Amino acid sequence: MSLFARKPMKALISEAEETGSHTLKRTLGGASLVALGIGAIIGAGLFSITGLAAANHAGPAITISFVVAALGCAFAGLCYAEFASMIPVAGSAYTYSYATMGEFIAWIIGWDLVLEYAVGAATVGISWSRYLVRFLEGFDIHLPLELVAGPWDGGIINLPAVFIIALMSLLLIKGTRESAGVNAIIVALKVSVVLIFIILGWKYINESNYNPYIPDNTGNFGEFGFSGIIRAAAIVFFAYIGFDAVSTAAQETKNPKRNMPIGILGSLAICTVLYILFAHVMTGVTNYTEFAGRDGIAPVALTIDQMGVPDATGTIRPDYPWLNRAIVVAILAGYASVILVMLMGQSRVFFSMSRDGLLPRVFSSVHPKFQTPAKSNLLFMLFVSSFAAFVPARVVGEMTSIGTLFAFILVCIGILVMRKKMPDLPRAFRTPLVPVVPLLGIATCLFMMIFLPMDTWIRLIVWMLIGLDIYLAYGAKHSHLGNGTTTRKGMRIARFVGLALCLLLLLTGFLHQYSVGFGPEEDRTLLYISIAFAVIHMFVYGSKLGRPEPADN
Repeated sequence: MSLFARKPMKALISEAEETGSHTLKRTLGGASLVALGIGAIIGAGLFSITGLAAANHAGPAITISFVVAALGCAFAGLCYAEFASMIPVAGSAYTYSYATMGEFIAWIIGWDLVLEYAVGAATVGISWSRYLVRFLEGFDIHLPLELVAGPWDGGIINLPAVFIIALMSLLLIKGTRESAGVNAIIVALKVSVVLIFIILGWKYINESNYNPYIPDNTGNFGEFGFSGIIRAAAIVFFAYIGFDAVSTAAQETKNPKRNMPIGILGSLAICTVLYILFAHVMTGVTNYTEFAGRDGIAPVALTIDQMGVPDATGTIRPDYPWLNRAIVVAILAGYASVILVMLMGQSRVFFSMSRDGLLPRVFSSVHPKFQTPAKSNLLFMLFVSSFAAFVPARVVGEMTSIGTLFAFILVCIGILVMRKKMPDLPRAFRTPLVPVVPLLGIATCLFMMIFLPMDTWIRLIVWMLIGLDIYLAYGAKHSHLGNGTTTRKGMRIARFVGLALCLLLLLTGFLHQYSVGFGPEEDRTLLYISIAFAVIHMFVYGSKLGRPEPADN
């Protein structure tokens, strides 16, 4: 059987209809899915990296960046909605790719989704920690920097980030219904506070903070100007992955053919409007330059301190002291819901990959009492908390964005393939204007990927090479579609893909070093990692190219 064998649609539909103690429990309706999506979307973009993106790339034009990102999301969301209504199975884009483009492509997208959700949860965990520190400082409680920041941010370990990720993981193990109930309460609180922030903050907007609305480019690509707007759009793009996470809950949804499109498109539409309004108020109240530095990961805490009138000494005393703490409390609760949804998404992708034989069976085992993939949740509790404990927020945030954009591109391609090869398959929801919408989705997402920093590309390629190693060593041999065959048609193509990734890694490594300079004082760590990783893998993949393949299996 070829590595590009597609999972039969009949088998997917059969999985979707499974019931019993060894399957996921169907408990979610349309309203729960919309709340689930809003729970993931609101928080990650508004409350964490918006400030950094404004300070370093777009300035007040961060609102335009959100519009650009929303366009890419809208195109991809329409494609997601068609797939989710047709194939209501856990696994999101991984499952869709398996049905349309074959196992090897499905592995690539599944491995990419693991990166997307894991580092996304880590990003939000880091920001949660920073807001907690700011909240406690209001009560004159000062936690030592060594315990609330990673090594690259002046500390040793970010313990609050580890705590919140562990807590949300344990809640997920307890059950999806319980998690959804907690999430619905948090979402109601979070949306209320967002609206209050917009309404009350509007009168404190200082028009001078919008001048210039689009700061002049510094001479460096991606630092303000047009390139800065697009780079900021690519960075904040991960804030929209909420609707993507909704699709991973398809197997736990009642009437998914009806409710999945509602959940995906409904949450996307509501949050896009709130994002733009919120960013407009935030950059109007506080000058974008003030979001630079460590506090940029908690921009709202900075902004609400500016909602007041300066006294005779020039000191601003907030007019709504109660609002300061209320918003921070809501943000802390909101972040918890974001982490919850992301961790759920990643564990469900792992669950689906394991059920297909691409990962060890232990990851598809369901807890006998809670009917949740508990072991998968525990694994990622350790993995994600390690990222949050030690890795800088900028790095994990950009990794999430590039992983998300890559996933969306493949979903859009999948719609084109599905319409071509399976035109008569029943669809509860149809993406309009095919092929225009999918092609626009591909173009928009690819455009934003190009504008991301080269070091982000390096990390993505390294991650994908690690995934290819695992697939060739385990997944290809244990896949249910492979029927236990150790040598499958397409292995040579997979190794050529690996060699292509190695060449791309070398190219991006040198391009990154070129952007920072080759002077003796410049850090060359990423360049050396790129060279070492690429050379080793080129030898491994190249040495196996001569192995014979079956003509057909």
